[in-house]
This record gives sequence, C-alpha cells and structure tokens, in this order.
Amino acid sequence: MKHDYTYMITAPYGPYWRKLRRITTIELFSITRLNTYSDVRQDETREMIKTLLQGTLHDEFTTVGLRPRLQDMCFNIIMRIVSGKRNYDPELDDLMEAIRFKKMIKEISKDGRVSYRKDCLPFLKLIDFQGMMRTLVRLKAKKDAFTKDLLDEYKKRDGISNKKMIDAMLSLQESQCVDYSDQTLKGIMLTLLLVGTDNSAATIEWAMSLLLNHPHLLQKARAEVDEHVGQDHLIQETDLHKLKYLQNIVNETLRLFPTTPLFIPQESSNECTIGGYNVPHGTMLLVNTWAIHRDPHVWEDPTSYGPERFETQVGDLGYNYIPFGMGKKQCSGAGLANKVIGMGLGSLIQCFEWKRISQKMVELDEDRGLTMPKKKPLEAMCKARECMFNVLSKVLDD
Repeated sequence: MKHDYTYMITAPYGPYWRKLRRITTIELFSITRLNTYSDVRQDETREMIKTLLQGTLHDEFTTVGLRPRLQDMCFNIIMRIVSGKRNYDPELDDLMEAIRFKKMIKEISKDGRVSYRKDCLPFLKLIDFQGMMRTLVRLKAKKDAFTKDLLDEYKKRDGISNKKMIDAMLSLQESQCVDYSDQTLKGIMLTLLLVGTDNSAATIEWAMSLLLNHPHLLQKARAEVDEHVGQDHLIQETDLHKLKYLQNIVNETLRLFPTTPLFIPQESSNECTIGGYNVPHGTMLLVNTWAIHRDPHVWEDPTSYGPERFETQVGDLGYNYIPFGMGKKQCSGAGLANKVIGMGLGSLIQCFEWKRISQKMVELDEDRGLTMPKKKPLEAMCKARECMFNVLSKVLDD
C-alpha cells in the first residue's frame, strides 16, 4: 500500500526522500504554482455552493448533510489540479470510472480504522484471518492501475500545460528522467489524491460543527466577511488575508481536532533523551499531536473552543501547535490545505444562514482511523442569506 516506499510520507529519510521533498516544495507547492490553481479552487467552491442551493428551499431552513458535498469539492479540486479533469461530475461520460475511484479512496482510508486480531495473535496471519491481505492486494492492484492509466493517458497527448501538475511532472521527467521516474511520479500523485482530499473536508466539517455549537462566534465570523468582502460577490482567495478571525477559527479547529492526531512515525537516528526518557538508537517514535494541543500546562482551558486565543502569531507558539507536523517532515501541502479550507468555510459562512437541527448540541465524538473525522456526519439546517440572493442567483445560472 506504500507504493514500494515511494510516497514522501513513508519513504525513509535520505537522498531519495530529500529529492521528493524538493520536487513537492519547489515544483508543486510553491506560491507561484499554487496561485496557478486559484481558478480551480474558486470553481469547485462555487459548485459546492450550487449543490447546496439546489438542495434547499428558497426561503426556508432545510436539513442538509455537509460531509458528501465537502468531500466532493476537495476531491474535485485535487483531481483538477493533478489531471485537469473533474472526477465526480454527474455528467461525466464515464461515470463508472468516477464511482470506482471514489470507492477505492474510501476503502483505502477505511483500512486504517479496522482492528485486526492477528496483530495480537500472529499465528492468524497463516490463514489471512479477516481477509486483510486479500483486501490490501486488491486495493493495491486498483490504485496501481489507476495511476498507470492516468500517466499513460497524458503521455500520449501532444503539448504541455502548466495548468496540471501531471503535465509539470512529465515535463520535468523529459529533462531529468533519472530523478523523475514513473514510479516517483505515481507516488507523488497518490500522495496528493489520498492525503490532500479527506483531511481538508474533515477540517471544514469540524469547524462548522463547532460554530453551530457557538452561534455567537459564527455571527462574529460572518460580520467580518461582510465587512471585508461585502455582499456583491463571492469570497475570493485574495480576500482571505483580510479575514483574520476566519483564520483564527481554522487554527483553533486544527488545535482541537488535528487531522493527523498521531504524527507520522519517526525513528531516532541516535540515542537521545525525550521528556526525561532515554530513547535508544532505532526506536520508533510517535508524536501525539492531539495531546500536545490539549496540554493544560501549555494552553489555558485547553478543551474549550476559543478562536481568540490565536490573535497572537501562530509562529510564536513553537512546538506547542503543530497541526501540519514540524521540522523536515512538516507537510508540504499546508499552503494548499489552508487555501481550500479558507475558501470552503468562508463561502459557507458568507452565503448561508445556519442553525442546529434541534436544541441539542452537535455531537463532537471522534471516529477512529488514520485521520480523525467526526464519528457522526454533520447535518444542519441551512438557507440562503437574503442579502446574497443576487449573487447566488448568478451562481445557479452559471
């Protein structure tokens, strides 16, 4: 499942990992490259708003489920950035391809949520108890076939477009074939598709759940959007730097519910001391991001939701706030994630009125898994804001 350790996430630290880091940081996630895809993020955010409008009544609150809409938006953003095509459009010529791909992504994400008894009873491996090996082999074949087909499709095309990451990678492959092998490119594509989708959607869902439980904070965020963006156009990426409180909401959401509660496993290269414990060379180390973010010795009232605590600079918090990891292993896609989350959450706040489906608070139970989604998908009451009717009618017409 780790693609022969060609993922940057799973590759051991060394020359190959440093090459992957350089490729993703300079060639794929630089500020210039991210700005190239701003229209993609804008388009898919509008599509999400459109699907919400089509699922609600004109002037009455309607119950909507946010998770599938957010997941589709994030999947489409990543697919268009990587390949230039939407993968979850109901008007796709090959709808079955989209359905199979979506099912594959869900199966791979779910794989980490299952407890296997053979981990405690090794002899069960002999009979493949619970069918884990069969499942993994089947999923491996699916994802290998998908990346091969995608790569082959673009190799047959004439001309290079800087609008797609896959074209940019193939262009680099032509000039530096040793550093950019097919295996390396497949690993980068799968990392983007598997990691760059579910996490952003989950963060927006957590943020909306928390805001519904604290409606006065939702009103404060909406007032900021109305002041700095207005009501004559949809929020744009160029507006995000003005929305300080919106960014505080995102930061506080990632503090309480980091998408990676346990950071990627590390291995001590030398004997060292951590927290008063002697750690021998070659020991696997797990950083508990969730616990660090809720440490009462670091955070005042750590379990409460208070975006105002981030009115200070995030960089001043050091290792006490690490939603995207830290050091050399820090997530290189943090910039992209912040833009997707900011656009998605800001648009939901700007365009719709929201309230809970009952007086009962929204449940904040966490599900198990490699990431940390809500256990119960968020459902809320929503209706279009009257002051945004002119703008939203244009969205529907488009």
